[in-house]
Amino acid sequence: MSTSSVPAPASGRRPAWAEGLDELRAAATTEPGRLRVIGAVLALLVVLFGAVTAWQISDRAAAADDVVERSQPLTADAASIYRSLADADTTAAGGFLAGGEESRATRERYGADIATAAELLTKASQSTRGSDGAGAQIARLSRQLPRYTGLVETARANNRQGLPLGGAYLRYANEQMRTELLPAARALYDAETDRLAADYDEAKARPWFALAAGVLAIGALGWAQRRHYRRTNRVFNRGLLAATAASVAVLLWLVAGHTVARTGLTASYEHGARSLRVLNEARIDALQARGDENLTLVARGAVLTEGQQDFYEAGFRSGMKDLAGPGDHGAAAAKSRLGAALALADDEAGRGPVRDALTHVRQWQARHAEARTADDKGDYDRALAKVIGADGSTGESFDRVAAGLQKALVHEQAEFRSAADDGRGALGGLPVGAGVLAALAAVGAVLGIGRRLAEYR
Repeated sequence: MSTSSVPAPASGRRPAWAEGLDELRAAATTEPGRLRVIGAVLALLVVLFGAVTAWQISDRAAAADDVVERSQPLTADAASIYRSLADADTTAAGGFLAGGEESRATRERYGADIATAAELLTKASQSTRGSDGAGAQIARLSRQLPRYTGLVETARANNRQGLPLGGAYLRYANEQMRTELLPAARALYDAETDRLAADYDEAKARPWFALAAGVLAIGALGWAQRRHYRRTNRVFNRGLLAATAASVAVLLWLVAGHTVARTGLTASYEHGARSLRVLNEARIDALQARGDENLTLVARGAVLTEGQQDFYEAGFRSGMKDLAGPGDHGAAAAKSRLGAALALADDEAGRGPVRDALTHVRQWQARHAEARTADDKGDYDRALAKVIGADGSTGESFDRVAAGLQKALVHEQAEFRSAADDGRGALGGLPVGAGVLAALAAVGAVLGIGRRLAEYR
């Protein structure tokens, strides 16, 4: 019986990717194959450079836009909410001191402050989505504001009837303002300020990935041209030269544009945002001091600190110390809010209003001392006239301080906007320009390598 031979098992086929890799490896052993690989790598590197540049600059441009159009305006609105609430409380106390019937101007000022605060709260609630801290404070303010206004109206009603209970209601309203509304407004202001700082950091962050990709792409193009020269003794390859020029243009545009943007944004922070923050703090101190001054006469010693001092008078002195320092001038004043605002102002248009405010603060302190002397001697009517009178009163000094601070705020806001617009303007067009130039560089690299490949046909 013959035995038939058994066929040997067929060897298994290799994966397609492995065969392709072998073909690529074999092609790379020839000069045309190497040129094709070099061309593909060069095109990939310049396209990657353009894409990364467009991505990183777009992010920074968006952050710069947020600084100018979103976070800084929200910070200003939060400061205005605080100012409106504090001024409403101060105005309510001043109107209470005036007697049973408040003046029309006082009622309108109080109503305008409350309306402004409510309007800005509505605006803020629509603009702070995703910010849990800000949202919580807005909700807290929205709940507490109607309660406060209700207490003030009750105090007014009692005061019109000549009932002493009106003073108690007004002090309770002020307590609500101090312990609920103003802390919430301050927390909202701090949250928006933190967001502004984060947007600044993002807008000014250096585009390291884009810079590294640019250096790598230009280095590879330089190497390819050097290789071309050593193999052919030809100095230039027009396609590779065009690709290099386009890549260098993108890199220089990237460095110059971001440097100018960073400089402008830094200037907007140093000479705008920082000054605005200090001026807002000064305005807050002035408002709180004025409210304490009024309530000193409303309470008439009914509220004491643990050290048995008048609570509101102690608050007034503390606010004045923060606002203008304990002394007349010099190093003590330099460490105050107004001293800091003077130091940050970079021109006379910014320093002048602050200097005027400081002068009127000193006048305010002197008039306050006269009012306290009269009140301590039992001359309540003279003390009252010195605080809320038409001429020569502390109220007149406070209004001039507020006017000076407002003028300084308007100037510094314009300084901020001008510098910030210059900064973000430097990034305009760069993402699109980088993409276009990178595409041209890729085409140039492919054409340059293609020219060399044509020589082998």
